[in-house]
Amino acid sequence: MDNVNFEDALKRLETIVEQLESGQLSLEESLDIFEEGVKLAVSCQQELRRADGRVKRLVKRINGDFELQDFEE
Repeated sequence: MDNVNFEDALKRLETIVEQLESGQLSLEESLDIFEEGVKLAVSCQQELRRADGRVKRLVKRINGDFELQDFEE
């Protein structure tokens, strides 16, 4: 799953949800794609954590200099 980018993984997750909700799959097929979905969800969550660590904001100091700080809501 590591070779799938975030956007593709998210699209695949959406497809998996649609397939599971359709009720058209056998039990075995449902279990197989559910397992795939869990792996994709974990991969997406890890990618979001990495992205969160990279988000910074530029803050102007009193002396006029700028510095990067972690972005907090």
